[in-house]
Amino acid sequence: MKCSKCDSMRTRVIDSRVTEKGYTIRRRRVCESCSFRFTTYEYVFAKKIIIKKNGVRQEYDRIKLENSIRISCTKRPISEKVIQESMMKIEEMVNNFNNVEISSRQIGEFVMNELKNIDKVAFIRFASVYREFEDLGEFKSQIDDLSN
Repeated sequence: MKCSKCDSMRTRVIDSRVTEKGYTIRRRRVCESCSFRFTTYEYVFAKKIIIKKNGVRQEYDRIKLENSIRISCTKRPISEKVIQESMMKIEEMVNNFNNVEISSRQIGEFVMNELKNIDKVAFIRFASVYREFEDLGEFKSQIDDLSN
């Protein structure tokens, strides 16, 4: 594993733990070149095919999903731990989906349900892109729905 500080490949694992429900392994690592300590996560995930809105099929990409959630949470008081826990919940829902194929629409709904419970602003940000809001009325309508 490459050190995120000095790019050295000389790192070693100093601690490994299986996290909640056994789907993730958390590893603490140390760089033998610069002594920097960092954490990595390994995820167990069944291969899923995502059916996009335009009908294109592609392999599930955890990084792409996590990045979209992170963008929604930018400059919000949401900890890394909360983001990782949310990702685990969303991935568990995707894994529990009975088919090998799942629509991006279904995953988007999983994400919105999770964000709605975490932070309303992050939810609105994600929903505005996911649902392709075109005017302020759509934002207002969504905000009104959250307020009720």
